[in-house]
Amino acid sequence: MHGEQIQRTAAEAALELPDVEASEPFGPDYEVYKVHGKVVMMTTEVPGREIVTLKSDPADAVALCQTFQSITPGYHMNKRHWISISAGEGITEQLVKELVGDSYALVVKKLPKVVQARLRAKT
Repeated sequence: MHGEQIQRTAAEAALELPDVEASEPFGPDYEVYKVHGKVVMMTTEVPGREIVTLKSDPADAVALCQTFQSITPGYHMNKRHWISISAGEGITEQLVKELVGDSYALVVKKLPKVVQARLRAKT
């Protein structure tokens, strides 16, 4: 997959999740996807490559960064809790979709219980 495909796949996967909305609060160069006001994912371009930045469990983030050369600590985010994905060996549509789902689940887990219950009812 090339960078644009990764971003498109991630955006489609995010927008299929309950209550996810896209916006450009930092201008047209950053697409931000949120659930109930909390960031799930961002897409942007850094010099020479398109990236997708996602929330990640810290242990998973370390493992992903060690396994995939094109998965790095989150660009402009907390390096322990966020990862950035760009085009590279082993990055597949399925992996991108799984990582978007994982990011969403981590964010939803921190929302109030009543909101979590409503979101579960929508899936």
